[in-house]
Amino acid sequence: MKVWWLMLAMAVGPVSAEDWPLPDWQAATSATDWQAVDSYAFPKRNALERSGVRSDALLIIRDGRILYERYAAPTSASTAHLTWSVSKSVLATVLGVAQAEGRFKLQDAAARFFPPMQAHPDVRLVDLLHWASGLDWQEDYEYAPLKSSVVAMLYTRGRNDMAAYTAARSIAEKPGTRFLYSSGDSNVLAAALRGMLDSAAYADYPWQALFTPLGIHSAVWERDGSGTFVGSSYLYLSARDLARIGLLMQREGRWADRQLLPARWVAFNRTLFSQAQAIPGEANPGGHWWLNQPLKGSAAPWPDAPTDTFAALGHWGQALYVLPTQKLVIVRYADDRDGSYSHNELLKRVLATLAKEGA
Repeated sequence: MKVWWLMLAMAVGPVSAEDWPLPDWQAATSATDWQAVDSYAFPKRNALERSGVRSDALLIIRDGRILYERYAAPTSASTAHLTWSVSKSVLATVLGVAQAEGRFKLQDAAARFFPPMQAHPDVRLVDLLHWASGLDWQEDYEYAPLKSSVVAMLYTRGRNDMAAYTAARSIAEKPGTRFLYSSGDSNVLAAALRGMLDSAAYADYPWQALFTPLGIHSAVWERDGSGTFVGSSYLYLSARDLARIGLLMQREGRWADRQLLPARWVAFNRTLFSQAQAIPGEANPGGHWWLNQPLKGSAAPWPDAPTDTFAALGHWGQALYVLPTQKLVIVRYADDRDGSYSHNELLKRVLATLAKEGA
C-alpha cells in the first residue's frame, strides 16, 4: 500500500508564546518515536474484506503546531474528506457564532425559526442540541436500512427536505427528557439557522461566520433538495482545516486576537447532558459535541484519556479529538467498517508516546 506520510522534526519559523496556523500550520521540533501510534492507526489494509482499522489520515497538533501527520492514499493533505457526523459539531460551532450575534436563545422554540416544527411547539433549540427532541427516530444505517429513519431522510423520501421529514415524525418522549441520537435533530437545527437569516445570507453563512475567519479553504457542504445544509452528515474538510476548528475549541473560542466563538458557548458544548444511558466505550452527549465525562454511576467512556477530552465524531471512524489540558488536537479520517477501531486505544497510544518525550 502506497502511503504519503510526514514525520515532522524541524521547526518552521521562530517559536512564539502562542502559535496559530496563520497562514498555515507550522511544525513542532520533535524527535518522537511514533511507532506505537503508526502500528495501530495504519496496519496493512485488507482491500477485499474492508476489515480492521482503516485510517485515511491522522494529524496530531500540540499547542498550535503539528507533531505528526500521515495519510493513506488516495487521501492527502489537500483532500476534502467526508466528515459524516463530525458535521453536526461543526454546525453547532456555526450556531455559536449566530448566538453571539443575538440571532437566537437556547430556550427558543424550534418552531420560531422553522415553521414545520409548529407541530411540536415544546421542542426547543437546546433540546435539538442535546439530541433530545423527543421525536421518534431510528438512527441505524446498514444494519437496519428498512427501518432506518436516517436512511430514509438522507436517501429516499426525506432527501428533498430533510428537516421537514424530521418535523413530520411523531413525538415519542417529552422533549428535553431523554437523549436519543438523531441526525434528524441536527438537520432541524440547520433549517432553524436558515430561518434566523435573510434568505440571501444563508448560503454563505458558514463561510462568513466560521470558515473564512479560521482560514479554512477546503470546505464543501452539501445541501438537500430544499437548499438547507445537510448539517447532520455532508460537510467535507481537509484534516488540516478540521484541525483549525479543534484549535478554536481548545482555546475556548478564541482565534488569534479575536473571540470568534463565545467562551460560554464552548462551555455549553462541553457540558454533559445527563439524560443519557452510558454505553461502554461510547462518549456521552454534550451540546452537539461528545464528552469523555462519565455519567453518574459509570466510568469515563475512554478510561485512558483525560475526562476533559471532548470530540466531534462521525460514521466509519471520523474524529476530531480535543484534549484541553494537554493542548492537543487530533484529527482522524477513516474508512472503518467493522467496529474494531477504539477511540480509547488511539488516545492511549498518543498520550503514552508523548509521555516518553524527554525521558
